[in-house]
Amino acid sequence: MGKKYLLSSFLVMLHLTGCTIVPGMHMEQFSKQSSIEMPVEENNATTLKKLNIQTITAQTIIDLEKNFNNRSLGADNVVNHYFDYRIGSKAVKGVPEPEERNQYLVGPRDILVITVWEHPELTIPAGEFRSADSSGNVVGEDGTIFYPYVGIVKAAGRTVEDIRAELTHKLSKYIEQVQLDVRVTSYRSQRVYVVGEVKQPGILLVKDIPLTVLEAINGAGGLNTEADLRNITLTRDGDTYSINLLSLYEGGDIRQNVILKHGDVLNVPDNSLNKIFVLGDIASAGSSGISSPGGARSIVMNKGRMTLTEAISDAGGISQATSDPARIFVFRSGIKKPEIYHLNAKSPDAFLLADRFPLQPRDVIYIDRAEGVRWNQIIAEIQPTLLMLNLFNSAAKVTTSFGQ
Repeated sequence: MGKKYLLSSFLVMLHLTGCTIVPGMHMEQFSKQSSIEMPVEENNATTLKKLNIQTITAQTIIDLEKNFNNRSLGADNVVNHYFDYRIGSKAVKGVPEPEERNQYLVGPRDILVITVWEHPELTIPAGEFRSADSSGNVVGEDGTIFYPYVGIVKAAGRTVEDIRAELTHKLSKYIEQVQLDVRVTSYRSQRVYVVGEVKQPGILLVKDIPLTVLEAINGAGGLNTEADLRNITLTRDGDTYSINLLSLYEGGDIRQNVILKHGDVLNVPDNSLNKIFVLGDIASAGSSGISSPGGARSIVMNKGRMTLTEAISDAGGISQATSDPARIFVFRSGIKKPEIYHLNAKSPDAFLLADRFPLQPRDVIYIDRAEGVRWNQIIAEIQPTLLMLNLFNSAAKVTTSFGQ
């Protein structure tokens, strides 16, 4: 009687609580929609709704590939929307309007060397053994220089040709057939700041040769391995622009190689926002090197591109012992358009589809656990309770025997 009662109690308890005592996470079987609501933008308004679960089929791949923005170099690929993930960001999408390659304009603190042939007293008045930096004409903070017989000359904001022409004209009153040259020997007035994921962040001086984005990055020692090539930012005159170097490297878009000017700040961000998360029953290897089911992996998308097959492979693959390959899900929070995709990989050839399924930053891949494994987990969780009930039942019998 006691054993029958114990078994009946176990079955009733299992029936009532079986859905709630399963350890870990799992998706409801045959579910067509998400169990939670998400904010979705429709018709320029944000609404809360449950998401439909879309099955990854050949038609799904065809539909995705029709939209070029799902490709790596798509101008509106979500990988290029770095700032949409940054709350409060006001970055302008795209590069600033191109400017003409004008000649260098002299500025305050620049040092000029003025040479007058056959007149060393004008060329090196401080002595022939002085360096050009120490004996040159320093442009003052007011933008002027002083030169013998000429007086005060406005230099800032002018080219060396303009300065040469004025000096030649004014010296011609005292010297016949003036032969004069002006050049900048030390560029100190204009600077660009390069920060972020470069090997030598710091200040670069703008010289007579125009300084472009590529030259500035090379001047800073090149990029670190953690750099995000797609979302380099340029701050100029209070506005921030987004520069996609990958489009320049692989797509030949020379518009991205912007000419920099005084005061520009070039920031190379890291690739922390270009991660994919793989959760569930993956075949991960611990520190002992022995494969053990379960775990989580975060994977950085290389150059902003990765497929579903690549992500699962980089995470260690699917656990053959505990996973349910027919229940692989991709949860995409997206920007104003969250989505859920389902891959049935019970047959391994489904990974042909997965290898053409493009992932996006912050995607979450979840590999569900097999139903049989979850049942075993239920038994493992309840077994201690059954042993305890059996112990109490035996103790009760002993007590009853002593009472008789």
